[in-house]
Order: sequence, then structure tokens, then C-alpha cells
Amino acid sequence: FSASCSGCGPGYRSPLDAMKGEPISCLPRSSAGPPHSSNLFLLQGPREEILYLPCIYRNTGILKPDYLATVDVDPKSPTYCQVIHRLPMPNLRDELHHSGWNACSSCFDDASKKRNFLILPSLISSRIYVVDVGTNPRAPKIHKMVEPIELYWKCGLANPHTSHCLGSGQIMISCMGDPSGNGKGGFVLLDGETFEVIGNWEHQGEAVPFGYDFWYQPRHNVMISTEWGAPKALVNGFNPAHVQEGLYGSALNIWDWTTHKKLQRLDLGEEGAIPLEVRFLHDPSAAEGYVGCALNSTVFRFYKTEGDWAAEKVISIPSKKVEGWMLPEMPSLITDILISLDDRYLYFSNWLHGDIRQYDITDRRNPRLVGQVFLGGSIVRDGPIRVLEDPENQQQPRPCIIKGKRIPGSPQMLQLSLDGRRLYVTTSLYSGWDKQFYPDMIREGSVMMQIDVDTVDGGLTLNEDFLVDFGKEPDGPVLAHELRYPGGDCTSDIWL
Repeated sequence: FSASCSGCGPGYRSPLDAMKGEPISCLPRSSAGPPHSSNLFLLQGPREEILYLPCIYRNTGILKPDYLATVDVDPKSPTYCQVIHRLPMPNLRDELHHSGWNACSSCFDDASKKRNFLILPSLISSRIYVVDVGTNPRAPKIHKMVEPIELYWKCGLANPHTSHCLGSGQIMISCMGDPSGNGKGGFVLLDGETFEVIGNWEHQGEAVPFGYDFWYQPRHNVMISTEWGAPKALVNGFNPAHVQEGLYGSALNIWDWTTHKKLQRLDLGEEGAIPLEVRFLHDPSAAEGYVGCALNSTVFRFYKTEGDWAAEKVISIPSKKVEGWMLPEMPSLITDILISLDDRYLYFSNWLHGDIRQYDITDRRNPRLVGQVFLGGSIVRDGPIRVLEDPENQQQPRPCIIKGKRIPGSPQMLQLSLDGRRLYVTTSLYSGWDKQFYPDMIREGSVMMQIDVDTVDGGLTLNEDFLVDFGKEPDGPVLAHELRYPGGDCTSDIWL
């Protein structure tokens, strides 16, 4: 579908227009108004036809380069649910992870900008690939490669993670470490035309102890970044002792968007250890959002106060007492989270327990569970792990079987259709942790599934006719990670 309009830049004027699929006006942003939840479920936006996702061979035992897969998700197409193109990288062991765009809805007012390049940072090798998806969206090609030495020497940073385009036309990428593998949360700026490394976004000496994700909200002059851990600690798996040794993060870092000054370190404490994906509400006038904290399976709401920013825990998924596992209690491990474009629903995946949850967040401080579906995970009833005590009193779920295939691994990365009706999910988190927690997924490859969403009353239903099996790839089983649509989506577009 079209992601631009005559006289306009890329994306959509507002989240509401994105949900309706109507990039039809170049009215000033201020006249667009914030999105409203009422009746949005009646809207029918453009249906996604293809999507891109990085596929990873690192840690699988297969010595092949990672690649960008193009998948057909158009039910009317003869190649529906198939990988229709593979773009291999020129190097080995990159660990492609999260991708971003050269331009998005933050550049909507600039008719000179086009969303035609996908930015692909490599979490372990520290390379950044720039992929041309504009010339032929169904068959992308590599446009440029930024070598790790550029990040090391110009920025003193490594392990790039999240990429966002800026209204200025530049590209900003968060980093997780220094060139030696220690934790270091800083930000690399790329020129939006040449893709050359410009330098650091943060001021000299103001990098934070850990990095991971970030989101900016210019109307409140703020950027918030999160913390995973030191790359050399997490590179080959998770060791609980490293948490006690201070090698994992537990804070939100608040930055002044205009001056790039670090304003506040908001420590979430033990309950907020390993805060990963940060999501502001899409309404650009909103001064609040949510962050998923992996280790103790909580979601915190962050919000602006009179003088600074604060956070409160609003969701907590209890651990289950188990036998047959590495520890006597198993956390759910909240990994990916996202918010629908109308700011009505919050979704997240519990990567160890194996379920995806949908919450109504109309009451921002009191999310209400309205949908849940199990798609694999570690506590399936015919597996080696037995649940001894579950505070939620849930039965151990049946294994997830789609088209005769038992799903290995567990739901992890999420992407929602613009109209909010289809939730796509893949099962790989990160190859080092996949290998540790789901060795069957290393052997069999990951999968992509699709969930039908009830956008009226809430509710999640597995689409049993949809499966992309990455265990059947030409070079052997592969780990498929994050999902992107050519026209943008609710985790990459930011409105000004």
C-alpha cells in the first residue's frame, strides 16, 4: 500500500490516519488533533501485503550469513505464507536484530523524504546495513554497509540496537556497549542521505551505564531510553549471577530532546530489572507510556509530573513454582510489548510461559486483561517441566500445533497491523538465549504465526491457517526475529 501522498513526506499525518490508511492531507500537524479511541475499531486500514524480518544463523551451528527475508502475507496471493526473497548479508555472525527506517511519519511534512531504506544494525558484529527496499520492495538489495570501526572510532560505541528516523532527516541508533563489550548506553547519528556516521547524539561523557531501546516525544521535549545489559555478559546466554554483579540494567534514562542533556535516571528497582521495549502512547501530545521489564515480568507506566518523570508498576505476571527447570520458580519473562495505534490496547509476550496477552489501557493506570493465547513455551503439559504452584490457577497449556507442526520455542517479537486486527508473532528472542532456553528451536528453526484480534471487546484467536516455518529454509533452520511492514508500523513510526 502507499506510504506517501502527493506533496507529502512518508507515513501518515497522525496515528488515526495511519489506522484508517489515509495519508491524504498535508494539513499542519497541529490541526490533525490527537487520535480518539471511540469507533476506531470500525475503521478499515490498508492491509499489509509483505513484511520484512531478519533471519539469524549465529549460534545455530550453521555457518551461513544472516539474511533479510521478505514474506508474503497477502491471503489473495499464490505465495501466501511463503518467503519470497532472501537477501544474505556479506558477513558471518552479525546477529541482525531490530530494524528501522531512513524516514517515517516524523518526516511527514517533508515532501523530499521517502521511506525507501531499511536500517539493519547487527547486535554482535556492530555492523550497520542500509537496505534499499524502495527500488523493488519485494526484492530488497544492500545499498551500503557501515563498518564497526566507524562506530568504535567516531563514537566509542558498539552493539547497535534500535534505529529511529528523526524529523531532521537524520537517523539515530541506540547502542548497548563500548568496543570491549562493557555496558554503555549511547547513541549514534547517521546522515539520512549518505548514511555516514556523524558522531554521538549524547554529549561527551554523558553515556549511561546500559543501553537498549528508546523513544522520543518532541512535544514534551523528552527522549527515554532503556537498559538491557553488558554485551559481554549476555553474549552467550543468561547467567542469573550477572544480575547480582550489576551487569544488567534496571532504570529508565530521561533525556532533554533539544539539548541532548541527561536529565534523570529513573531507577525501577528489583521489580523493574531489565527494562526492554519502551512505548510512548502514539498520541504525540501524551506524556506517558509503558515499558516491559523482563526479569521480574512487570510493566511500568511512566508519566510526566510537575517537575520531572515518574513511574509506577501497573502489571505484574507472577512466577510459577516448577520442577524440571533450571530454577525452582519460572518467571514469565516479558519481552516484546506494543501499543495499538489508537492507544487502546497494550500487547506483550511472555517468552518463558508461552503466552501473549492483550490489555485494555483506556484507564491508563489500571490495565485490564481482555485477551490471552498460549503458543508454545516452557510449561506445555507434555513437556519435561511440571508446574507445582501457579498463583493464576491456570492449567498447563497444550502444545501449539499449526498445520500439523508442533511449534518450537515461544511467542516473542510482535507486530500489529495498522488497523489493529492482526497480530504477527515470531519466536526467536536472541540466538544466545534461544540456544539456552529453547534448544529445540535451534534445531527446528523459528516460526511466524498470526493472531486475529477482537478490537471491539478484546480477545485473541490463533489463525490456524497461517504459518511460516523457518525450519524449512534452503540453508537450514534459521531464527527469524523482528517484523516490519514497508509502509511503517506501530513500533517504528513516531509522530511530531
